[in-house]
Amino acid sequence: MMFTLAEVASLNDIQPTYRILKPWWDVFMDYLGLVMLMLAIFAMTMQITKDHVACLPCLEEPEEATGAKSNLADAQDMASSAATGAPVAFTIPLVSKAPNEIHETQQHAAAAAAAAAEKYTNQPQPTGIKTNLDFQQYVFINQICYHVALPWYSKYFPYLTLIHTLILMVSSNFWFKYPKTSSKIEHFVSILGRCFESPWTTKALSETACEDSEENKQRLTGTSSTPQQVSLEGKDEGTNVNQSTPMLGIKFSADKPIAEVPSSMTILDKKDGEQAKALFEKVRKFRAHVEDSDFIYKLYVAQTAVKTVKFILILSYTSTFLAEINFKHDCEPDIKQLTGYKKFFCTHNMAFMLNKLLITYMALILIYGMTCLYSLFWVFRRPLKEYSFEKVREESSFSDIPDVKNDFAFLLHMVDQYDQLYSKRFGVFLSEVSENKLREISLNHEWTFEKLRQLVTRNAQDQQELHLFMLSGLPNAVFDLTDLEVLKLELIPEVRFSAKVSQMTSLQELHLCHCPAKVEQTAFAFLRDHLRCLHVKFTDVAEIPPWVYLLRSLRELNLIGNLSSENNKMIGLESMRDLRHLKTLCLKSNLTKMPTNITELSPHLIRLIVHNDGTKLLVLNSLKKMTNLIELELYSCELERIPHAIFSLTNLQELDLKLNNIRTIEEIISFQHLKRLTCLKLWHNKIITIPSSIGQVKSLESLHLSHNKLESLPPALFTLPKLRHLDVSHNSITVLPPDVGLLHNLQHLAIHSNKLEVLPKPLFRNTKLKVLCVGHNALTTLPETVGQLVQLTQLELRGNCLDRLPAQLGNCRLLRKNGLIVEDHLFDTLPVEVKESISRETNVSFTSGL
Repeated sequence: MMFTLAEVASLNDIQPTYRILKPWWDVFMDYLGLVMLMLAIFAMTMQITKDHVACLPCLEEPEEATGAKSNLADAQDMASSAATGAPVAFTIPLVSKAPNEIHETQQHAAAAAAAAAEKYTNQPQPTGIKTNLDFQQYVFINQICYHVALPWYSKYFPYLTLIHTLILMVSSNFWFKYPKTSSKIEHFVSILGRCFESPWTTKALSETACEDSEENKQRLTGTSSTPQQVSLEGKDEGTNVNQSTPMLGIKFSADKPIAEVPSSMTILDKKDGEQAKALFEKVRKFRAHVEDSDFIYKLYVAQTAVKTVKFILILSYTSTFLAEINFKHDCEPDIKQLTGYKKFFCTHNMAFMLNKLLITYMALILIYGMTCLYSLFWVFRRPLKEYSFEKVREESSFSDIPDVKNDFAFLLHMVDQYDQLYSKRFGVFLSEVSENKLREISLNHEWTFEKLRQLVTRNAQDQQELHLFMLSGLPNAVFDLTDLEVLKLELIPEVRFSAKVSQMTSLQELHLCHCPAKVEQTAFAFLRDHLRCLHVKFTDVAEIPPWVYLLRSLRELNLIGNLSSENNKMIGLESMRDLRHLKTLCLKSNLTKMPTNITELSPHLIRLIVHNDGTKLLVLNSLKKMTNLIELELYSCELERIPHAIFSLTNLQELDLKLNNIRTIEEIISFQHLKRLTCLKLWHNKIITIPSSIGQVKSLESLHLSHNKLESLPPALFTLPKLRHLDVSHNSITVLPPDVGLLHNLQHLAIHSNKLEVLPKPLFRNTKLKVLCVGHNALTTLPETVGQLVQLTQLELRGNCLDRLPAQLGNCRLLRKNGLIVEDHLFDTLPVEVKESISRETNVSFTSGL
């Protein structure tokens, strides 16, 4: 049977797939297995084609012989029998298992008998013994004696050799085929090959070599190539950030460039970059999947132990049967009644060959067993379920490559037996520093200066603002936007401010929304001296960068996240004493008590905002020490009354208690001690009545009581001489007292979304009124005295039951069409000249344009 070249090649392709996981002893045992397989096949071939015995009767018993005959007569009988084709009574060795060869053997026997007859005719005639057996009887005897006299091991040795060899070969590669291990091994080999051939691996290791050469040159010249980079994240994290990992690309010293990486090395092809990112993710998932078990290790140990036990078993019983393979054998078949002979003397023609093959096989088995014992010694010599990349960390800049364990570690140990370069290149994809470098290169390649410049916008404060969302890191091109004033970073996992941030001389406001940020020493010095406003949004308090508490020039700090003392044993705000210029602190969290560290800001903090998201704020004693507060906002803190700690804030000018559960404000009389309080916001609560003591707070200029449950307004409210802004909208007020006319300084009155039916005429005596909002009430008429409000700029009437508008609206000289909020059909009821007067803004603008 012939094999094609393609079939042979396909058989050869099976091994290279897993060759990197086969140490030298496994490879050696594979070759030994092939040799033993060839030996077994050769022995089987020889035995099938050549194996037979030849037997002669033993004439030790005289009565069994029929008489003496001379050799000459015997030869003549054989010759005559050969000539006539009759059976010859001469023992002829024939193959007992090949009857088709009988005829050929018979011809040879006849020729031999004729030759013997001629020989004996011309020579002296010795005496001999006539056996009186014919040819067919000898064939029968040979076959009987082959099965009776020959030891079983002589007949089945080649087959046992083949079976043993196949078992050993299967044991050697069982862990590559077993379902629970083959999938992991196949995945590992696939990832390892891709990591080995990845352009990113070559690039990373090449840069490591460049960095090593730079370091050597620096040792010789005594110069430093880059300024020292220090992370303020702590000693442990600093090691992973920049302590041992210089920046990628061109490196410069203080005086001149020492080494330059070729430009082709600094830019990674986009496709290669994406493949490298996918490899990092695959390695991460594979490690998590394989490191949790040691099944591959146990299976390899088990199959090695099986081969060792198999070696001992083969060697023990084979050495016992080796002496039984002989050339001569005595045969006593139970056929005396057929032949007349009881005992036969036989020869085994394959005995010599089988003996030599068996000795060779035992030698191979012995070598195989010694190799198995060595592999077991290697397996148990050191813990293979732990693998350290210490050598790789020393030789490269990737000092953060983690050690691995269990099956992952065992596979790497096996790879090291093939070539340690594989694990070194594979370690690149276990390093977070390497992954960050890749992200940095890809990020900088994609986010150029021109692309970032197009995203810069103007915010409400007319500042240049850039908002970056869900990037892998902070592009270096951001630092080239020197006129940027506001930088917003959101959901960026790796934010690092390098020394180049010092170029952003206009930067004053920074937003970090779920962005763990690290800064170098030079960058921190710049941010410390220039940053004025900082917003940090986080999930846990530990995510707040420690360097935030060292920004001594910071004016405003906004912390948005979980600061609850229930989830943190201690409220994790660091000491704030270094925030010497902080004026505004905003905490949007779920506090149950005010952090004690806030009192360190008491000498200079003037504005405190607490948005508590519905969590009840119980302890407010810390507020008493913050006597310099000018503005205080307590939003959604589940307060039921006005906290007494507030009455100690003698410098307070504005108080906002929005979105609480305040039902009564009897404590409002205590506000008379706060001589500077000008603005009080009690909106979005559940206040039912306003006490008359409100009139004692003479300093009030702005009062917000909207979105409550008020049904009436006390006369004392209208005795506040300085009140300029009054908002009682979204209540259930039915009557506006005529005393409202006493508020001579009133400029803004909002009473919309109530139940008013009439507006009192004294209201229109407040000639300073600029904004009047009475929409969504039950008004049926608008008094003509509205024309007295000569400074009115905004009038809201929509949502009432009005039939017409008074023509006196034309006397409100500052009222314009966009300030008159009313239905269109009511506006049409005005005289033409009034409508033109109110709409003249367009005409004035047009005339000015001309």
